[in-house]
Amino acid sequence: MKSPILNQINTVFVHVSNLKESVRWYSELLGHPYDLEQVKAPVYNLTINYFTGLTLDAGPEDVMKESGQNKHPLFNFHTENIEEAYSYVEQLNYEIASEITRFDDFFFFVIQDPDGNRVMICTG
Repeated sequence: MKSPILNQINTVFVHVSNLKESVRWYSELLGHPYDLEQVKAPVYNLTINYFTGLTLDAGPEDVMKESGQNKHPLFNFHTENIEEAYSYVEQLNYEIASEITRFDDFFFFVIQDPDGNRVMICTG
């Protein structure tokens, strides 16, 4: 039977407690322009290449989301140059949760957003 569900991820939701701080954090990480005056709760959509989007979700105004503090990355962002990406994250003073791990053809490190959500930066 043919599935009516497409083999495509449209949006990754990242649950955050402070929408404006998270918009700043992710926008600076990706080099996206942003205007915090234009950020309106409860969600903010970042434009990502191809099909998949990234939605920062603070939820209803009267509900405070708690940090998940997951030990594992929720998703990854790609880089062609792991050392340059690592230096960039250091310059932003972002929390680095793991140093660069190197395999034969795959390198990665993990960072942590203001809510403790972990994101992998990798070459593969």
